[in-house]
Amino acid sequence: MVPERETTTRERATSGATASSRTRTRLDQPRPPRRRLLPEWDPESFGRLSERVARFLGTGRFIVWMTVVIILWVVWNVSAPSGLRFDEYPFIFLTLMLSLQASYAAPLILLAQNRQDDRDRVNLEQDRKQNERSIADTEYLTREIAALRIGLGEVATRDWIRSELQDALKELEERQNGHRPERGVFPADRSAGRDVHDR
Repeated sequence: MVPERETTTRERATSGATASSRTRTRLDQPRPPRRRLLPEWDPESFGRLSERVARFLGTGRFIVWMTVVIILWVVWNVSAPSGLRFDEYPFIFLTLMLSLQASYAAPLILLAQNRQDDRDRVNLEQDRKQNERSIADTEYLTREIAALRIGLGEVATRDWIRSELQDALKELEERQNGHRPERGVFPADRSAGRDVHDR
């Protein structure tokens, strides 16, 4: 009996270990953050910094400052005493610094251009959707105006009703008297034209 009890407690301990390991890998709970060897940075802020650098590199101010630095560098390393010169005549260190600056400037400019392309793509998509909405609204208004014109073509105006009634009255008077009346029934006959207030 005693060995059986030991085995059951061992089984319970192993089953408890598996249950605790199951709770660690549950999907309804977030994972704990992992340690990263590389530092983290915000890509949006880095992109804004790259755009500022690219804008500065594309200005005349940068070219002027770069020219001033290179002239001072060359003048110092040519005319200074030999103990104070840090870059002798072939100016290898100057070439290295210019290459380093160019190797960083090119990716920053490309990153700024990619961000600008993304913004342009979003703006073009918004403009395209706005144009589609404007075209749909214009087509709807065109259809409505055409329907109104068709509807107005079928509406009886005051002049048309008056002329129809005058014709009907003339026919009635001709049937009763056997001749045409000398004067009209409506005041429009006297003016021999359209009423001033008709529209």
